[in-house]
Amino acid sequence: MRRRAADYRRPVRRKFSVWIWVLLGLLCIAGFIFLFFLQNQEFKDRVEQPILDKKSRTLQFPHTNQNLTDESANPNSYARQLLEQMTLAKAYIVIAKEHSNHHLAWELTSNIRTCQFLLSKAAMKNTQMTQQEAQPLIKTLSTLIFKAQESHYDIATTIMTMKSHIQALEERANAATIQSTLFGQLASESLPKNLHCLNIKLLSNWLTNNTLHHITNEIKNSPKLLDNNLYHFCVFSDNLLAVSAVVNSTISNTLHPKQIVFHLVTNEANYGAMQTWFATNNFKGCTIEIKKIEDLTWLTPSYSPVVKKLTKPEFRAYYFQGSLDNEPKFGNPKYVSLLNHLRFYIPEIYPHLEKVIFLDDDVIVQKDLTPLFSLDLHGNVNGAVETCLESFHRFYKYLNFSNPVLSSKFDPQACGWAFGLNVFDLVAWRNANVTGVYHFWEEQNSEGVLWKLGTLPPGLLAFYGRTEPLDRRWHVLGLGYDMNIDNRLIESASVVHFNGNLKPWLKFGIGKYKVLWEQYVNRSHPYLLDCVVN
Repeated sequence: MRRRAADYRRPVRRKFSVWIWVLLGLLCIAGFIFLFFLQNQEFKDRVEQPILDKKSRTLQFPHTNQNLTDESANPNSYARQLLEQMTLAKAYIVIAKEHSNHHLAWELTSNIRTCQFLLSKAAMKNTQMTQQEAQPLIKTLSTLIFKAQESHYDIATTIMTMKSHIQALEERANAATIQSTLFGQLASESLPKNLHCLNIKLLSNWLTNNTLHHITNEIKNSPKLLDNNLYHFCVFSDNLLAVSAVVNSTISNTLHPKQIVFHLVTNEANYGAMQTWFATNNFKGCTIEIKKIEDLTWLTPSYSPVVKKLTKPEFRAYYFQGSLDNEPKFGNPKYVSLLNHLRFYIPEIYPHLEKVIFLDDDVIVQKDLTPLFSLDLHGNVNGAVETCLESFHRFYKYLNFSNPVLSSKFDPQACGWAFGLNVFDLVAWRNANVTGVYHFWEEQNSEGVLWKLGTLPPGLLAFYGRTEPLDRRWHVLGLGYDMNIDNRLIESASVVHFNGNLKPWLKFGIGKYKVLWEQYVNRSHPYLLDCVVN
């Protein structure tokens, strides 16, 4: 056979050097050793993790004297550790039952019950949980949780179960929040028993004591009621002690109490008690006139749209049957009380007056308010403190600007203001026919499409472009719901307002603010003492 030419010969295969083979062998051996070490380390981590976890959960930390709530917020407390383990154990109970591991589920449930018993015991005693009580249970739960983790429950299943638990807890928390809001609203609407008792005793005195009737008749004919050189204040309320605190705080902080005239309007049920109280107590020579709303015979459904709406059967059903869009605050009786709307009829109730200061019954006056009567309102009708430092108090938060009737005439970003302390120029009011403007918007809202309930939304519309901003220190709000108001702001305020559900005459009022109100209540009155004791 002929040999191929040199150019076409098959290339000769060269053998690798022995050293190269040795090097490759060493690298392979090193790789196997590394993989073996890595697998062994992972196994150790898995085995030792619950031990480390248990140790970490039973470390001794210095504990201070705390109740259970405070202790639960401390990440190093035994109560916090038990609560966390309980949450995880509950998730594994569900997973164990789904996988028919009933014995594990029973063990977890039994330990959770023991844990709940210890926590409730600590809560009842209002003491912290000790190491001796918590440590055995922490160890047992840690072992069971590790056992559950080893029972082939994959992480995806655990995550889904935890998500469902979180969702259920969020729903329960939301329901509890709504319920607490509703209960708070119901409590704020109530009147303490001792105040009911006081009203009954005063009314009994009014019915049997003819001298009181002579005193009130003299006040009705007093020329001071029409004297525009004096300082006139208006309060419309059926809460006797609240009105008394407003009057007492006003005259206690003025230089000339005898020049103060208070015009009060209440309902027939509280008229006799209020007349008796103000006739038998000393208010430093201040003149106090009291009317009842039933005597305002001109305030009829044919004249006032709000009276017409409040007397409609369907509106009463809307209110009393609780179909208020799940907003408990709209269940407050003040929204269907005509006393709450009398502020829009001040020029007609007092046709001879030229300027008044309107006060809500849940305010306390801390400084002299008479300088407000000489304040230049620059032709405006209403002097009020604006509340738009936060976006919540803009017009669009109170009114339905999706309706073209509003969006075409008002700025949704316009600044809101507050009722509670208002300086009203009644001459400018009559010239601008503000009450007529109020009637117009009440008629437009006959179906409740522009706003729901209350007096502030129609007030914002009626006084739009007619409100003079006052210095913020004249009127500080929020003492009926905000526990974090700056003390310096409260001290500098001329008027503090307990707007909100936590009224100062209620037991659950904010304690640090209640003293501002209680100092102006005559607790030495024999009727009040008798009602408190009995």
